[in-house]
Amino acid sequence: MSSSNSRNNYQHNYNHKHPTIKKGRKRGAVVVSLSILAAAVILGLYYQCLILPAQAASAIDKLNVDGSSTLVKLGEVKIDKVVVDKSARIMQLMSKDKVIRVYHIALGDNPKGHKRQEGDERTPEGVYTLDYKNENSIAYRSIHISYPNEQDIAQAKASGVSPGGDIMIHGQMNGYEKFTQFNQQRDWTDGCIAVTNDEMDEIMAAIEIGTPIEIVW
Repeated sequence: MSSSNSRNNYQHNYNHKHPTIKKGRKRGAVVVSLSILAAAVILGLYYQCLILPAQAASAIDKLNVDGSSTLVKLGEVKIDKVVVDKSARIMQLMSKDKVIRVYHIALGDNPKGHKRQEGDERTPEGVYTLDYKNENSIAYRSIHISYPNEQDIAQAKASGVSPGGDIMIHGQMNGYEKFTQFNQQRDWTDGCIAVTNDEMDEIMAAIEIGTPIEIVW
């Protein structure tokens, strides 16, 4: 009998005689896989709930130190541009190239990169227009971003997909206001830009229809 057949027969006999060892190995592999999955989930939550908000807070603090006009009343200046930095999770209201207000924002579950199609949970990147306000949305007040533009529609058509739409700056989902503090520590929208309800009131009052918005990573 060849050495290969001997090894196979030995393994067969060993497994047959020691079934609990074989089952134990399978259970051990399952436990290891579940442990790895749990660790990945915990790390993801840690990144979203602690690292991202800390990075945003640091970016906001730096902007304030560098001259953000936090004491300027919004009614005293005209907001002529909105700038969103997706990677830093911040949105800035600008007036004559000067930062007037900075807000920490929440995005979709898949925020990196330009929005390409419906359901990709991304916020578009580029220059768009804030073209209308909605007081009756499923979230607390909202301002519409003019995505998709002609280029977005053409690219989606070439790929055989829908470009999606209804990208907004909005407050918290109606009925979930009490979870604001938790929600804003993570990305929870479907591609929109979320702030607190108090911040949304301030933004709605400060921004006029037709204001450009630039969104970058």
